[in-house]
Amino acid sequence: MSSNPPDAPAPPPAGGPGGPAVSREEFDALFAALRTWGRWSPADRGAWNRVTADHVRRATALVRSGTVVAMARPWDTAPAPDNDKPALHYMSALGDVEAPEPSTHKDFIGADYHGKSVSHLDALCHIAYRGQLYDGGAARDLVGAGGARFGGVPALGPLVTKGVLLDLPAVLGNDWLEPGQAVRAADVLAAETALGVRIGEGDAVLLRVGRFRRREELGAWDLGAASAGLHVDAMPLLAERGIALLGSDGDNDVRPSPVEGVHSPVHTLAIAAMGVPLLDNLDLEALSGACAGTGRYEFLLLVAPLNIPGGTGSPVNPVAVM
Repeated sequence: MSSNPPDAPAPPPAGGPGGPAVSREEFDALFAALRTWGRWSPADRGAWNRVTADHVRRATALVRSGTVVAMARPWDTAPAPDNDKPALHYMSALGDVEAPEPSTHKDFIGADYHGKSVSHLDALCHIAYRGQLYDGGAARDLVGAGGARFGGVPALGPLVTKGVLLDLPAVLGNDWLEPGQAVRAADVLAAETALGVRIGEGDAVLLRVGRFRRREELGAWDLGAASAGLHVDAMPLLAERGIALLGSDGDNDVRPSPVEGVHSPVHTLAIAAMGVPLLDNLDLEALSGACAGTGRYEFLLLVAPLNIPGGTGSPVNPVAVM
């Protein structure tokens, strides 16, 4: 078990922070190689076009015990190193008696959810690279004060597909990956073998790095400075497999970024190049236990984002049914 204090994350393994460095030129070449612009219609559903009714029906066949596992974090209103914009929750009515009865209790919630705390979905309009959204449109023309006119969260709708959990700490025999540890293509392949799964077309891949297990035992830390996650060299493999959705208990990117001048390269490749929406800040601890208990690391996954016209994403409570 790790014993590093939360305010001083352990240094990443040999190879440099975030794994091997990638030059901006190499990153741009990778972006061009993985780009799927012009492949699908409607374009603002991106890789989610891979998920057909037949794929959903096959995913439902994974349900055996009927166990339901939720993956959303509790609504976090407490400031912390990994929650610099706490969510809001307050009561707006306390037992007010209306005419006629009954009395009512009401509350308000709000969140600037694109951060390190709220479990959320990133839609395709969330990320632009070199001024362009997925499929090549100019971000300045398509996203404004009123929201997005391309790639908004309503284009995705409810997401139902096969989910695959890549539980890296379980594979390595650890409680968690240390902040800054990069998950590379070879690690993904090794996890498939160890867990008895294979990522296929239209699947949702959920990467557990053990963030919330570490947080529970050692406390919060600044995930923007150091967090475990995917290295960019894993993305060609995921693109080759034809994934439709990518998620993690972190924000998917290893940090510090291995790419100079690009703070979120996995976000950039997944969303802006490949058209793959992301799930950030999932609590995968219960799912890890459920998968270990059954020996099965694939399941029916359901994600229902809020219907926010022009929204760049949505808070979500993804559910695995096993």
